[in-house]
Amino acid sequence: MDKLIIEGARKLQGEIRISGAKNAALPLIAATLLAPGWHVIHNVPDLRDTRTILALLETLGAEWKREGSTLLVKTDSLNNFEASYELVKTMRASILVLGPLLARMGKARVSLPGGCAIGARPIDFHLLGLKKMGASLDLEDGYVTASVKKKLSGGTIYFDVPSVTGTENILMAAVLAKGETVIKNAAREPEITNLVDMLISMGARIAGKDTDRLTINGVKSLKPAEITTIPDRIETGTYLIAVGTAGGEANLTHCNPSHLPSLIEKLRAAGLTVKDSGNSIYVSRPAKVQSIDIKTQPYPGFPTDLQAQLMALMSLATGLSVITEAIFENRFMHVAELKRMGAEIKINGNSAIVKGIAQLKGAQVMATDLRASASLVVAGLAAHGVTEISRIYHLERGYEDMAGKLKALGARVRKEKE
Repeated sequence: MDKLIIEGARKLQGEIRISGAKNAALPLIAATLLAPGWHVIHNVPDLRDTRTILALLETLGAEWKREGSTLLVKTDSLNNFEASYELVKTMRASILVLGPLLARMGKARVSLPGGCAIGARPIDFHLLGLKKMGASLDLEDGYVTASVKKKLSGGTIYFDVPSVTGTENILMAAVLAKGETVIKNAAREPEITNLVDMLISMGARIAGKDTDRLTINGVKSLKPAEITTIPDRIETGTYLIAVGTAGGEANLTHCNPSHLPSLIEKLRAAGLTVKDSGNSIYVSRPAKVQSIDIKTQPYPGFPTDLQAQLMALMSLATGLSVITEAIFENRFMHVAELKRMGAEIKINGNSAIVKGIAQLKGAQVMATDLRASASLVVAGLAAHGVTEISRIYHLERGYEDMAGKLKALGARVRKEKE
């Protein structure tokens, strides 16, 4: 395994390009299962997670090739409907093949998903929705086995809580179902809009884009798609916060500022200068950062995937901040590692009370999940001394060439074998 070594307390300065969104690319790749032919997906990041889902599609009979950041996927000859534990255990998004496999092949066997240990994240919504559409489901030996006699049928599906992957899975199942499917209280993340655009380009009939009510009228068949993956709003947010924590100024290009309304508002409230123009964002930090409170919420609220990074920023802010995690019940595992660097943080239920201090100190820390890894990088960039982050395979699941991009901003960062 690799570790990341950061020599901190250096201001960041320069320009970097934001990659395509991991959380958009994965469902786009899964959606290629719905129609035979060559699909073309532009702006696909080269990450552990994208490589994992492509390996999964290979086991199902698909072919693929990469030309730079463009991915070509051929799904003519699907000959398997099982997603094995060996692949699914490393990435929760593997569950996204369940809906399209069931819609196209009438059957699917998918291992219960793994990924980051940030909470239960049950797939109940996926299963209840598919059951309402006529699927027979069986949970045995850690696998979901699903089948339908003829064809899935439309129905009305209500999510008690907006579920991103749940919405995506039901969307992909519904586009080839018989009749009309209505998803109520659907998630509204930009990644879902990206998927809807792809499905519509394939011939799907979907109304309600960008809203919490999606209406899908099933069609008999779909055609291959050409689509561009949206910019990664979480990567964008991570680098904005990194500049705010370490100091300096940077310009982030090929991003979409409109996908980060709550973060930009909060960073400005903390005293940062944030200027967005078209597809770029300029950020700089004043001498002092003011404490702010946040509560994670479904989009367009503050993203849970940026909570850990913002906590690193608040550990150096003036005053007290309260950070409330309302999405996942176990997403404070980075707190113990930040405290090893000197941060003053107390946990009270699902809230963290952060008292800003003058400086963090480099330390040996361990990544526990993807976004926790990013928070340790953010803290390490600002810390005095050397920070060693172990188990960075978590980080490489979701950030394309983070070390290279940070070096472009003047950071002293290197990867070494543990």
